[in-house]
Amino acid sequence: MSLQNRVSPFGQVVATQARGLFTGNRGVIHDPDTKTLLRRRWTTRAWIVCVCEFRGRRREVMGRNSPTGRAGWTELFFLDEVTALAAGHRPCFFCRREAATDFLTCVREVKKDQALKAPDLDSTLHGQRLAVTGRTQPIAAEALPDLPDGSVIAFGERACALRGGALYEWSFAGYGSTLSPEKIPPVVQLLTPALTVSALRQGYSPVWHASIGS
Repeated sequence: MSLQNRVSPFGQVVATQARGLFTGNRGVIHDPDTKTLLRRRWTTRAWIVCVCEFRGRRREVMGRNSPTGRAGWTELFFLDEVTALAAGHRPCFFCRREAATDFLTCVREVKKDQALKAPDLDSTLHGQRLAVTGRTQPIAAEALPDLPDGSVIAFGERACALRGGALYEWSFAGYGSTLSPEKIPPVVQLLTPALTVSALRQGYSPVWHASIGS
């Protein structure tokens, strides 16, 4: 049976066999004895995106990975970085320092504040995450061309990622075909947090799953 550790662009954590390109965490949110999620969905504001392999380190997924023999952080998985960013995560400064530095630099340029640090990002993002606030930003369909590539929007239960002026339907297995304009309602919901959208607009380039455009 698949473990409940795969994250959607909505920030939901579900069970599915697919694992995706990235892992990450929101702190300790699982019981290592049953390998099931606890009722809480985060224990920290630092929701990060990590590489699945780093310096040969090995972990038992949703096991006891802390040096003390306790749970350790709960491994979550994402189709790609675009998905993780939409869910409210940001690059990890430990295993993805270059990407994390680029992300922070973009935000600093937008905010015109070179003193911003990772905890500042986490605090702002925490107030913009759908999984935390239950709120999204409505966007008129006619304004979608103004969003940067890597932004993820939704209508109903469908999520779509914007790339090259086209919307690609998202799934846990990968991206589907582009949506024709007549299938897009007049108003959609922006899933990607506003802070992250500003970083994307400033030039941050996230990693996409290979299925995009295929």
